[in-house]
Amino acid sequence: MRDARQKESVVTFKADASLLDALRNLPNRSEFIRAAILQALDHHCPLCGGTGVLSPNQKQHWQRFAERHPLRECEECHEVHLVCGEEEHDQLHRAPRAAR
Repeated sequence: MRDARQKESVVTFKADASLLDALRNLPNRSEFIRAAILQALDHHCPLCGGTGVLSPNQKQHWQRFAERHPLRECEECHEVHLVCGEEEHDQLHRAPRAAR
């Protein structure tokens, strides 16, 4: 819980006209912006840190990792996710006993 002596800080940012118009129509801009920032911080990519770009070293690490961890689309929600190469190998080679 925040100490009563601590004051909130004001943070400013630049916004183009269309974003500013959209924000003006919100009943509580500050709360909306706080919630959006907290949501974005909680859901950023752990590899790129939310930048959308990998450094050359990160790219090398990713390429080695991706060799054994392919991307697949989920059959239920259709989101793309990583699959452990060992799990995939086990699933491909695990046949029902009757079929062996």
